[in-house]
Amino acid sequence: MFIQTEATPNPATLKFLPGKVVMENGTAEFRSAEDAEASPLAARLFEIPGVTGVYFGYDFISVSKENQEWQHLKPAILGSIMEHFMSGKPVMGSTSVLSEVQDAGGEFFDEGDEAIVLTIKELLDTRVRPAVAQDGGDITFRGFRHGKVYLNMKGSCSGCPSSTATLKHGVQNLLRHFVPEVQEVEAV
Repeated sequence: MFIQTEATPNPATLKFLPGKVVMENGTAEFRSAEDAEASPLAARLFEIPGVTGVYFGYDFISVSKENQEWQHLKPAILGSIMEHFMSGKPVMGSTSVLSEVQDAGGEFFDEGDEAIVLTIKELLDTRVRPAVAQDGGDITFRGFRHGKVYLNMKGSCSGCPSSTATLKHGVQNLLRHFVPEVQEVEAV
């Protein structure tokens, strides 16, 4: 098994491509070893000292670290990912709930803004999320109120030094162009 790695704009996060589907549907993010109990693979990765976050996309795994150098962590992470996929164990436990489902319950917007929200979500899904996934992250809709769009940053986007620029210059400008009601974009 050959696992490729890619740098992300976030120097504390590295993207691992195992050459297999990681999450058939949705995504999953783990910010602690306790959260990772829902996933045998995430739990295994959190056993590595220095790992602070794990994010699963369709065909990639983003791993975030503390202050250690990647040259020291990368071999252990690669070994853990390889061992997991070779064992045939599932990526997610049978009782786990995908983050996409969890996030859906936290959305907020006024009923009168439903058409605007549908347009915002479509733009995010077709133009923003595929580009952000290439960098090992994700951006999901959280809410819309008084002209302000609230987005959730995940994976390598969470805590990334360039995420503010991505939001303000990329996502905000795109949404304002297509949806005149959007005045501002903010991460939550």
